[in-house]
Amino acid sequence: MLFIGDDWAEAHHDIEIEDEAGRVLARRRLPEGLAGITMLHELVAEHLDAAAEPDQVLVGIETERGTWVQALLAAGYVVFAINPLQVARYRQRHSPSGAKSDAADAHLLAEIVRLDRAHHRPVAGDSEIAEHVKIATRAHQTMIWSRVRQVNTLRSLLREYYPAALAAFGTDLAGRDALAVLTVAPSPDLGRRLSQSRIETLLRRAGRQRNLTTTAATIRAALSSEQLTARPRCHPRLHGERLSAARGLGRYGNPDRGAGQAGGAGFWPAPGR
Repeated sequence: MLFIGDDWAEAHHDIEIEDEAGRVLARRRLPEGLAGITMLHELVAEHLDAAAEPDQVLVGIETERGTWVQALLAAGYVVFAINPLQVARYRQRHSPSGAKSDAADAHLLAEIVRLDRAHHRPVAGDSEIAEHVKIATRAHQTMIWSRVRQVNTLRSLLREYYPAALAAFGTDLAGRDALAVLTVAPSPDLGRRLSQSRIETLLRRAGRQRNLTTTAATIRAALSSEQLTARPRCHPRLHGERLSAARGLGRYGNPDRGAGQAGGAGFWPAPGR
């Protein structure tokens, strides 16, 4: 199970995620709205067991209203609306000064739902509007979780077979730059052959407008650097098709930018082709 403390403000949410032992797994300040909910789902996907269900995520927040709470409920998370006066009492117990801090309150809310949730009421999302939101939010959540897991799988494959790609794109393997370049250069050999002008063309087609030359030069330097390489453990064509699954990453979270905009159609070519 995961326990989340959510200290909300008008424009942002300070959140803390804990496990059942009280170990802090993540602390973030998330923006209000769709972008923030997306980031929260990504954090949950990073730390929740793949076999777990959404109702194993418990959230403590000082409100039971608003689209943010409805989105949490629609995603299947168990939400506890903690009265602000009760939070103030908890704060006084844990801090002699009783001073309020967004990060500290997020920690306090996570501790409340982890240790004392039996004394608080879960929020029920049973309105007709909530049911409509639930369908869209569950689909959104599922795609985000799937994207995170696909990126993790891709990172593992590249670490074994194509470390230069990790050096070129770092953690942004689902970004448009990475998708555009890896679509046409899914192997170390093809990556080393890419010229500066070719990379610039790929990045421009993918939608990059700023820092085009600098970014292309950085990518080319990483892909052409001397690094250890290894042959794929499976049949080359199968290996290329496994890598090609990452092309679908661009579809999640931004329905207006599909993976097709990042490069050509079809599977990535097999390594060495």
